[in-house]
Amino acid sequence: MSPRAGQAGHAARTLAFVESPVQLLNVLEWAHLHGRRGGAGPERPAVPAQARRAPAGSPPADAELTVVVLSPRDPMTRGQLRRMADLARDEGYRVRWEEARGGTTAPFHTIGGLAGSLRRADRIVMGDPFSRYVQLLLTITRATDLVVVDDGTATMEFVAQLARGERLVRWHRKGGRPGPRDLLFAPVSSSARRRLTPSDGRRVEVFSSMPVTETPEGVTVTANDFAWTRARFGPPRITKGADMVGTSLVETGVVDGDRYLEAVRGLAKAHGATRYFAHRRENTDKLHRLAVETGLEIVRPDLPLELIARRGPIGRTILSFPSTVVHTLPLALAGTGVRVAVCDIDPAWLTDTASPRAQGFLSGVTGTARDVHRLAAVSPA
Repeated sequence: MSPRAGQAGHAARTLAFVESPVQLLNVLEWAHLHGRRGGAGPERPAVPAQARRAPAGSPPADAELTVVVLSPRDPMTRGQLRRMADLARDEGYRVRWEEARGGTTAPFHTIGGLAGSLRRADRIVMGDPFSRYVQLLLTITRATDLVVVDDGTATMEFVAQLARGERLVRWHRKGGRPGPRDLLFAPVSSSARRRLTPSDGRRVEVFSSMPVTETPEGVTVTANDFAWTRARFGPPRITKGADMVGTSLVETGVVDGDRYLEAVRGLAKAHGATRYFAHRRENTDKLHRLAVETGLEIVRPDLPLELIARRGPIGRTILSFPSTVVHTLPLALAGTGVRVAVCDIDPAWLTDTASPRAQGFLSGVTGTARDVHRLAAVSPA
C-alpha cells in the first residue's frame, strides 16, 4: 500500500486499467487483499454463486478504486468483461466502460476523457504493461504507486524483461524484427519501462500467482492466492469425468492447427474427457472442427475459467496445455480434490513462424507449475 494511502483522512485515488476478464478478476483479487491489509472492512463469509452481492453497508476494500475497462472489439471478450464488470460493481467498486477501440477517433476521446483522472490518481493498477494503450496512459499520470496484476503467463515475461532492462515485448512476438508501428511507438514504450522501474518516491508492485524467478531490484512481489474467488464461489460439485481447457496458441501463430486438433483428440481419448472449455480468443471455425472430429462438447464460458471451475460442476481431472490456468486453477480449487494435469507441447507442433523462444517459454510455464500432474506430449490418435 502506498504510504499516502494509509494517512488519516486520505483515501488513495486508484485507477485500474483492464482489457481482459482475467485482468479484471485479478484487480478484484488485489483489492480484496488490499482491503484486508488496510482494515477497510470485515471479511465476509463464503457465499454461493447465486448470492454474490456485497452485504448492505459493507465498504469496498478501496473506497476510491475506479476500474476503467478499455474495451476490446472481440465479442467473447466483451461479454466476459461485462459479466466481470457486474461483479466489480457488486463488490462496491466504480466501473467506467470505455469504447477505447470504437473507431479512428476513439483513442483520442478515451485518453482525453481520462487525462484529468490520470493526473489526480495516486495509484495506477494495470493488467497489461505490454499494452500500447496502457503505456500511453502511463506517460500522463503522476502516480507514484504502480501495480501490475496478472495477465497470465505474460507476467512472467514482463518481470524478467524489466529485471534485464529489455524492451517490453510479448513472448510470442520476441525474435521478430520491430515493425514500423513498433519503431514509431518505441519512445512511449521506453518511457513506460522507465515508469515501471522503481526509484526514489516511486513504488512498483507485481501481484501475481505466477512464479517470479527474476525479481527486478526494488519491485515488491505479492502472491495472488485467489482468496476472493474462493470466498465468493463454491465449493463446486465435482463430476467423475475429465474436462479439457482450450488454448489460443493456434490463434497466436505458435502451434499448428492440425497438430493441435490431433493432440486434443488423443488427450481426450486417453483420459475420457467430455467437455472442452474454449479460450475466449479461439476461432469459431476451429472450435466447430474440434467438436465434429473429437466429439467433445464445446463450452464457451461467460466468466474466467477460475470462476467457472469454482462455481462448478467441474470434472475431477482438468486437462490443459501450458497456459496460465495450470498455475491459477490449483489455487482457485485448493481443497476440492480436483486434479490439474498439463500436457507438454511437442516441438513438432510448433509453426515455422513461432518465436525461437516459444518452446523454452512453454516448457517453463509447465515446469514451474505447482500442484499439477505433468503429462508427456500425446501421440497423434
